[in-house]
Amino acid sequence: MEFDFAAEQPKFLMLMYGLIAFVAVVGGLLLLLDVVPTWFARRREAQLVAASASGAPVPRRRKQREGVFAFFFLLPTLLLLTIGLVVPAIRTTLLSFMDARSTNWVGLDNYGWMFAEDSIFRVLINTLIWVLLVPLVASGFGLIYAVLVDRARFESVAKSLIFLPMAISFVGAAIIWKFVYAYRGDEQDQIGLLNQIVVSLGGEPKQWLLESPLNTFLLIVIMVWIQAGFAMVVLSAAIKAIPADIIEAARLDGTTPWQMFWRITMPSIRPALIVVVVTISIATLKVFDIVRTATNGNYDTNVIATEMYNQAFRYGENGQGSALAVFLFVLVLPLVIYQIRNLRKQREG
Repeated sequence: MEFDFAAEQPKFLMLMYGLIAFVAVVGGLLLLLDVVPTWFARRREAQLVAASASGAPVPRRRKQREGVFAFFFLLPTLLLLTIGLVVPAIRTTLLSFMDARSTNWVGLDNYGWMFAEDSIFRVLINTLIWVLLVPLVASGFGLIYAVLVDRARFESVAKSLIFLPMAISFVGAAIIWKFVYAYRGDEQDQIGLLNQIVVSLGGEPKQWLLESPLNTFLLIVIMVWIQAGFAMVVLSAAIKAIPADIIEAARLDGTTPWQMFWRITMPSIRPALIVVVVTISIATLKVFDIVRTATNGNYDTNVIATEMYNQAFRYGENGQGSALAVFLFVLVLPLVIYQIRNLRKQREG
């Protein structure tokens, strides 16, 4: 099959126009952020030099001018947030009160459907299981690992091994674990690690991702595998930040390792632990890639994000998909607010 450049020319032109527009916009913003501050800095320096040479008082900056200058720097961010976040959020909220074709208002019917439909109720239960298990298990494993390898001989190597999954995308991790759960029939050699272990122990291989509700927990294992490295890194840094004199005083008082952990380590790393749990909870509420790649949401493994995608883009139910998106946003928002307040308290303290 020969490649016809003439037939594909419009596509290449569109690609070229897109690259030019990207370079122009990004390059223009970078140029402004580099040239404008430099111009103002040089102007201010010239004013100071002139005032010093003439013996005149140093001119003061006007607060109004500083406000304009600050607004100039905030403008690109405000525009991007408005276009990429505020406008879509408002539009999605409006669509959630409309029918599938987004032509007629239906009030709260889409939200009533969300809690009345058995399949959607199952989606909500699955999401709840994810949110309850992933943050607790991932944070628990991360904490245990951080405590065990703290000041160990090969601490850096051990931490690198558990942090490696963080470098893998959710899609890549799901593909890796699909091979772990793979099934090739009762009389064939198993390529899946889990089934091979079961066969080696005298058991029968299973199609693990088809058995509900076990498949949901097997998908949760993937998320825990990824997030445990993040929890370990943050909590390990918090443990190392505990003052050495406190640890030494506790040891002199005859504190056992178990008492040291609960009375010294845990209270000291509590703020970091809260940050880890909340951050993982937010990521878990929005989980999409793992479920989509591993099971496509089949066999009772759907969560809110995948069901939202299915309703809006596969079934053409814009209203119901938007209602799920708004509901997901409402679930995430309190966690985000709590995270922001917690970080502010840490800075003020």
